[in-house]
Amino acid sequence: MTITASLVKDLRERTGVGMMECKKALAETNGDIERAIEVLRKQGLSRASEKSGRAAKQGIVYSYIHPGDQVGVLLEINCETDFVARTEDFRDLAKNLAMQVAAAGAQAVDRQSVDPALIERERAILMEQARTTGKPDAILAKIVEGKIEKYYEEICLLEQPYIRDPDRKVKDLVDQTIAKLGENIVVRRFARFRIGDN
Repeated sequence: MTITASLVKDLRERTGVGMMECKKALAETNGDIERAIEVLRKQGLSRASEKSGRAAKQGIVYSYIHPGDQVGVLLEINCETDFVARTEDFRDLAKNLAMQVAAAGAQAVDRQSVDPALIERERAILMEQARTTGKPDAILAKIVEGKIEKYYEEICLLEQPYIRDPDRKVKDLVDQTIAKLGENIVVRRFARFRIGDN
């Protein structure tokens, strides 16, 4: 199949990936744009993992106030160079992450930044609830661990379903931007403020 310029342009607009990568993905998938998107996403994940060890000491502190002025977010997001920190794509990522924090109420960036005492308290509560079912202890432990996994998805920003596309995780959005910009990106920290909260 001939890969037309309009097909490449369409894929580029949908993914934000460079022209050559789009053309290669379309050639690999015989012009099937949906499969080409999958190929690009897989490539993006592998590129993102290659860059994850690189130092990210530049970046921005992004502020977001949700309409109605009841919720606000401050988010620190880092990259490798000041040049990337000033790009529109990087700022768009920061805005989308801040909106995610405002809407979904994450409590931590990732599992490593969750207080272990919080998880142990949650595990104890879930075990007490599970015991009321009368099931054997081995099954109770599996039920509780399944609920703890779900709890991580609720409280960890990078594990939450992305509010604009619930089929994707927030981490996928970050990885896609890493692949596009060619630099490691780290969500360092955030603070969420809501009127009336302590």
